[in-house]
Amino acid sequence: MEILVLNGSPKGNLSVTMQYVAFLAKKFPAHTFPIVNIAQQARQLENDPAAFAAVVDRVRSADAVLWAFPLYYYLVHGHYKRFIELIGERGAQDAFRGKYAASLSTSIRFFDHTAHNYINAVADDLAMRYFGRYSAKMNDLFIPAEQDRLLAFTENFIAAVAAGRPTARAHRPLVPVGRRYTPGPASPPAETGGRKVLIVSDDAGDDNLAAMVARLAAAFTGPVETVNLADLDIKGGCLGCCRCAYDNTCVYEDKDGFTAFYREKVKTADIVVYAGAIRDRYLSARWKTYFDRTFFLNHVPTLEGKQLSFLVSGPLAQLANLRQILESYAELQHAAFLGIVTDEGESAETDALLDSLAATAAVQAARPYFPPPSFLSVAGAKLFRDEIWSRLRFPFIADHRYYQAHGLYDFPQRDWAARLRSVFMYWLVHIPAVRKEVYGPKLPEHMIAPLRKLVDSL
Repeated sequence: MEILVLNGSPKGNLSVTMQYVAFLAKKFPAHTFPIVNIAQQARQLENDPAAFAAVVDRVRSADAVLWAFPLYYYLVHGHYKRFIELIGERGAQDAFRGKYAASLSTSIRFFDHTAHNYINAVADDLAMRYFGRYSAKMNDLFIPAEQDRLLAFTENFIAAVAAGRPTARAHRPLVPVGRRYTPGPASPPAETGGRKVLIVSDDAGDDNLAAMVARLAAAFTGPVETVNLADLDIKGGCLGCCRCAYDNTCVYEDKDGFTAFYREKVKTADIVVYAGAIRDRYLSARWKTYFDRTFFLNHVPTLEGKQLSFLVSGPLAQLANLRQILESYAELQHAAFLGIVTDEGESAETDALLDSLAATAAVQAARPYFPPPSFLSVAGAKLFRDEIWSRLRFPFIADHRYYQAHGLYDFPQRDWAARLRSVFMYWLVHIPAVRKEVYGPKLPEHMIAPLRKLVDSL
């Protein structure tokens, strides 16, 4: 059986993910695992139709497809995303139809589920038979139990392909919005108090998004800077080289204008709006490249203290996975998330939402309000904290310095008062009389007593 591996790493065969594939090739010698380095060869595949057609032909002749990739900002690499867009743009869907597929990722398991959800949805849109996902931590291959787990998954996948087992579709086809947004009369603009407003957009070819951007820009007093990603000097996508891990210096530092733009424009703005149109199950590959390139600042919240929102053209209401990615991104960046405005409603409704967004951004920028964190950012922050403290302190030395300086190493073991209190109460409730009192009818009263005392003192 030939299982074609579509490699989503910009490092090609030098990626961690491909070592897992090499392991499978050794363990299943009766089957072949040919690799196509999609992300590494993205420009060639886009500029050379013959090269792209050759990949499509290999998909058509394979028995199954393995979407294999490292995680990049909640999803796959921007170049991998562009390949997926090309499949639709060039009418190559038929080669994927009916093919069995699975996905394999390597990461520290930070939002790995959203990346696999995306690939699952893409496979469903291509009418593939998606078998399932395997999310490996980067060093799992050293652990015998994890080797056995990977082998079991692959055995089941091969057996399913051989038997022609049916697979369930997890994502319904998207229904296009199909509604033209026509801005109405402008409302009185929101007073920014001289604060800097920046709108970054990828609205090429999307009239609705361009109109939404223009309407929002007019909803603020004072100058609003609008930047189109198509005009931004970005020479290439993130290489995954980790050159930035020591001191946040990107390998592209003197080769294009991205890092200067991010430092001088984005990080100095008070109100930031990102605007994009949905392409397949995400925003554009250009937007994905933008987010990938921000990794030169590694695992630190680079939009801390800013008011952040999104404008989206397309059926966002049908894409819960994308909404979670955008919301999580805002939280992990320590920005005040103002919400998302789309073109899914009537034009008057969109106008009202854009005006409300501008007014809320101006008010909250004047008297900063930042919503309390939810599971999305708390869990992500703890994962980063633990990884940077231990296994990733090298090479991510810049992260370690930042985490130390900003108190992000907030391990619960350092809360000695809580630890001593818990130890004391742990042993105290072993006394029957005390246990009866603590776990008796008065427990709810004991739980709220400190809070009640605080409220009564006001």
